[in-house]
Amino acid sequence: MKKIIQDSFSQLIANRYLLVLNGFLILLAVSFAIYVGINIRPSELQLVSHYSDFGVTHFYRSQWYNLLTFGLFGIVVAVMHVILSVKIMVVKGPKIAILFTWLSLAIVVFAWMTTYAVLNIWSPQ
Repeated sequence: MKKIIQDSFSQLIANRYLLVLNGFLILLAVSFAIYVGINIRPSELQLVSHYSDFGVTHFYRSQWYNLLTFGLFGIVVAVMHVILSVKIMVVKGPKIAILFTWLSLAIVVFAWMTTYAVLNIWSPQ
């Protein structure tokens, strides 16, 4: 198992374009987590955490520390997608892995836009 992982990541290092894309994905996710950590302020105000059509109130509120999961989401997405892109590169080839990595970048950017909107609703500047 250790040999397979080493061979997979040596193939990633050999493919410079995919290596740079995955590095950029990790960098974007870490900067996203830092952005979330900096912009969250502890408060007694509750924010809308989710919407459900099945409940009585439809909007459910929770405490400020639930916003920390946005940053955790970015880190988990980046790590899992780097591992998956390496696996896709080994199994299917580098072209599909590059496409997958670009889509992963789009997911992190979309998460950043969503988080920006939630943080602006919660604490407008």
